[in-house]
Amino acid sequence: MIVTTKQLFEQAYGKYALGAYNINNAEQTMGLFRGNLQSRAPFILQISKGARSYTNKLMLEAMIRAANEIFPEAVFAVHLDHGDEETCYDCIDSGFYSSVMIDASHEPFEENIAITKRVVERAHAKGVSVEAELGQLGGVEEDISVDEEKARLTDPEQAAEFIERTGCDSLACAIGTSHGAFKFSGKQGLHFEVIEAIQKLVPGFPLVLHGSSSVPQEEIDRINAAGGALKGAKGVDPAQYLPAARLGVCKINIDTDGRLVWTRVHREFFRDHPEVYDFRPIGKIFMEEYAKFIASRNELLGSAGRLDEVRAALSK
Repeated sequence: MIVTTKQLFEQAYGKYALGAYNINNAEQTMGLFRGNLQSRAPFILQISKGARSYTNKLMLEAMIRAANEIFPEAVFAVHLDHGDEETCYDCIDSGFYSSVMIDASHEPFEENIAITKRVVERAHAKGVSVEAELGQLGGVEEDISVDEEKARLTDPEQAAEFIERTGCDSLACAIGTSHGAFKFSGKQGLHFEVIEAIQKLVPGFPLVLHGSSSVPQEEIDRINAAGGALKGAKGVDPAQYLPAARLGVCKINIDTDGRLVWTRVHREFFRDHPEVYDFRPIGKIFMEEYAKFIASRNELLGSAGRLDEVRAALSK
């Protein structure tokens, strides 16, 4: 059942966070739905600008519609991840998306406000929610690249002004996370004081964390043992997910970890079965492994076991 992002946030706020997972192909889609149903969790399915051009946006939308029929128990929203203004408008006009993210965080503050406000006006006219971003995460994700010295934490005072002037429905804030597999060195972690300060100024407003993959060391070790070369990769401590959720973070984006599962499964399979050329056996393994990973993350987010209560609440 496809629902609005706003509906899911209203159910989750202050209690748990929704896992926001990106898809690019059929195997990811099947594993994602299976994992969320195994853990009985509502979720947010994300499509990035890169994913929309990887095959074709219509292919992705058709897979989601099919999955909605195959897994009728699932409760989820469909979200555009890191959209520019043009892509946001295309998604809004399609009538398919629950919400869009306009990422103008690289622009000066006033320009970010102007762009976001235009998208909000267009989206709200169609009943679509808008996620915006303030502050900049470091790292690399698809066509997004920000040097660490240019990354900056979200300023709480600016966040309150930004929310009021744009009318956005949720805000992705920079609190120390980073895109990609190389997030932290040493014992760095999340800046909870930034979340707390924003919530004091705009209580009840849904916040979003990007770049929140945990980059499990076991996955890195297995990838490297099978011929990979990911040295020094380190992610967010997943034990910090639930404390962030209780401070008003309703959506936590996890993408890189899924790519690591894909890489580990494929590297190990072809190392152990160099004679195989049929991609279906490895696809089946990946779908199972990805489902297990999704279920494990939902446990840490606090969303596992919430499906029935969310469905009941939204059916009233």
